Amino acid sequence: SNIIYHITEDIEKALTGMLEPEFKEAYLGRIEIKKVFKVSKVGNIAGCVVVDGKVKNDSNIRILRDGIVMYEGKLSSLKRYKDDAKEVVAGQECGLGVENFNDIKEGDIVEAFEIQEIQRTLK
Repeated sequence: SNIIYHITEDIEKALTGMLEPEFKEAYLGRIEIKKVFKVSKVGNIAGCVVVDGKVKNDSNIRILRDGIVMYEGKLSSLKRYKDDAKEVVAGQECGLGVENFNDIKEGDIVEAFEIQEIQRTLK
């Protein structure tokens, strides 16, 4: 380049592309498990009510029992009545299945969150 600041801009762009992105957890909502149903060939399904916020069918979740994290993972299913739901908001009831975890109990709290990717910069 014939102008020096074009070179520095190109170097900054190249270095920025090499930086690993940061990941930030964004809280979505809280769900309280009211009843647990045992379903053959599926496992345990929780009958719940969304206490605040919302939960999406692709949300990451954390199951809390007496303030202790029992499980962290993903939902396997989210239903509103008998239909699959993309999202359930505060005040609504729903049924949910948890991926690779069957030890859900009445009174457990489920926190829904998503991981957001934040591109890092040099400045």
